[in-house]
Amino acid sequence: MWSIYEHRRLDKQLSKIPLEVQKRYEKWKDIAGISGPSGLKAIRGFRDEALRGEWKGFRSSRLNQQYWVIYRVEGDRLLIQVVEVTPHDYRRKS
Repeated sequence: MWSIYEHRRLDKQLSKIPLEVQKRYEKWKDIAGISGPSGLKAIRGFRDEALRGEWKGFRSSRLNQQYWVIYRVEGDRLLIQVVEVTPHDYRRKS
């Protein structure tokens, strides 16, 4: 089992997105919690991939055509840190 930690601002972001995307995010969390990044890669619809540039070290998964979840895997401690759910804008927020 993987532990999933969500950033404190994630609740506010999730309240603003459509209900079907919120449900898809819950499914994403279930899969990530059970099988981690390898399980997310196995499901082609998520299009799980490593990011580059300013987001190097992070990964993204597609929730629908517009919304993505950005997360980071912390070593071999079996935890996933969700940074944000965003409408496909990879500019890093400081």
